[in-house]
Amino acid sequence: MDDRTLHSLHTQIKRLQLYSDRLVEDLLSGNYRSVFKGLGIEFDEVRDYVYGDDARMIDWNVTGRLGAPFTKTFREERELTLFLIVDLSASVVGGEVAGERRRVQSMLTALLTFAAVRNNDQLGAIFFSDGIEAFVRPAKGKKHALRLLQDGLRLEPAGVGSNLSLALRTAAETLNHRGICIVLSDFKTEGYWRDLSLLSRKHDVIACRITDDSTRGVLEGGLMYVMDQETGQSQPVLGRSRTYRREYQEFWDSHWHQWRANCRRRRVSLLEISTQDDPALKLIQFFRRRRR
Repeated sequence: MDDRTLHSLHTQIKRLQLYSDRLVEDLLSGNYRSVFKGLGIEFDEVRDYVYGDDARMIDWNVTGRLGAPFTKTFREERELTLFLIVDLSASVVGGEVAGERRRVQSMLTALLTFAAVRNNDQLGAIFFSDGIEAFVRPAKGKKHALRLLQDGLRLEPAGVGSNLSLALRTAAETLNHRGICIVLSDFKTEGYWRDLSLLSRKHDVIACRITDDSTRGVLEGGLMYVMDQETGQSQPVLGRSRTYRREYQEFWDSHWHQWRANCRRRRVSLLEISTQDDPALKLIQFFRRRRR
């Protein structure tokens, strides 16, 4: 990375940090934890059963092994783990509007990163395409957060596809304690529902779908070709045909309606942000809805 690129990267991070700090202080920090379902109780240890203990808390495995009654004890979780699952496939960061999609992604990553820092929570991330591009183990501290943000901004993915299933499975296998998993993706892939279900059983999962005009309709015009950024295949589009434009729109409307229903069925929260939106405002509105 040359000096000019490095300076541009540092300037971008500094601008994101200043913007994030202001929003976090004004709107997110006070009730930041209240919008997540990560707090609760977790298993601590087993101890000798004492008369009056709740019989439902008896650990029958230990009791049977040692021949005397033992009961489970629990403790309140004191911290959150915020884990970002960031899609760097070509459909998200490639193509003519790649700059806008990546801008939205960077803004959201920065806002959530500095919110976690201000609340002294652990922060980790997976960056993925058709493979795992980078894995950042959860840790605390501003230095760690800045490194995560810097690595995410400068990362140039080696792959072009989107293996969301692998990313979700990796998160489920590596996160030992209950946390908040936020998926930043366009979700234009298949085969991930089982892994999303497994992840959401233990963690508070938020699906943040980054959208653009490509699924809002076909522009009126003559014969055009659209290319799949991940496969490189192109397909003719009949922009002059009203029937084709209507069927195209109906297809995507049905597709995303089903996607929302599948997420809700798995108790996954939804946040949809277009490249035309202010990502900070959309995130704030989402937090406010969850507080209610």
